[in-house]
Amino acid sequence: MTTSATQLMHKIHPTAIIDPTAEIAPSATVGPYCTIGPRVHIGADCILRAHCHITSLTRMGKGNEIHPFAIIGGDPQDLKFHGEPTWLEMGDFNTIREHAMIHRGTGNGGGITRVGSHNLIMGNVHIAHDSIIGSHCIFANNVMLAGHVHVDDYANIGGGAGLHHFARVGYCGFVGAMSRVSKDVPPFMLVEGSPAAIRGYNNVAMSRIGMSDVEMEAVKEAYKRMYRARGGEGEAKLSSLVRDYPTSKAIRRIAEFVRAVHDGVNGRALEGKRADDKRAVRTSRG
Repeated sequence: MTTSATQLMHKIHPTAIIDPTAEIAPSATVGPYCTIGPRVHIGADCILRAHCHITSLTRMGKGNEIHPFAIIGGDPQDLKFHGEPTWLEMGDFNTIREHAMIHRGTGNGGGITRVGSHNLIMGNVHIAHDSIIGSHCIFANNVMLAGHVHVDDYANIGGGAGLHHFARVGYCGFVGAMSRVSKDVPPFMLVEGSPAAIRGYNNVAMSRIGMSDVEMEAVKEAYKRMYRARGGEGEAKLSSLVRDYPTSKAIRRIAEFVRAVHDGVNGRALEGKRADDKRAVRTSRG
């Protein structure tokens, strides 16, 4: 249940500036000098620390904590954006630290930037327009996501890493600090460097989320065959993995992801689907 800001002065600091169209749950807290713009929904038990800004057109679930000087729901930094109504949607129990920026979508990019639940987004992180973030992700300080980036559940991105527009980080993927990521990061894999390259698999995270020993061994074998073994054609390697591990959900996830990348452009599956640039040259599958 939500109510108008005028009914919640005991939870809202008197210096906060709130648009009359904003909806704030009775259990939410709004700190000093916050601004909340038009058509914003703040869910139950959210905490907005001093000086944070929820700019406009943002729907926020419950239990989110926004720290000072974060800017949530700002206009996209895209020359193709012309003021059309677009949204930021955020799930539950996210922590957004100081000076982080999460921008709304664009009209030709789907119109929505989406952040899932239980994410830790550290200081100075930038999440650009039309990005889709899963749940249980960790973004360390100064991570930079260009527009249309997708990050799947349980991914971890190290400090200062930069992700090219339309790049994707797969389920439980890991990006090392200061990496330049211009190609998709397959599920469970660890990349680092400039440009980023696959250096291993994310054994620590797989253990933390409770993957079985059998599934972890399958991922280890996928890494050895796909990214350590010399020679051979990519599809043949994938087919052999699927054949040898017919019941493995992890192998199936890896195979679907890698095949999508092969059908994309420049190492990015989403690049082949973009609607705003017809100049992209498709690569051959292999």
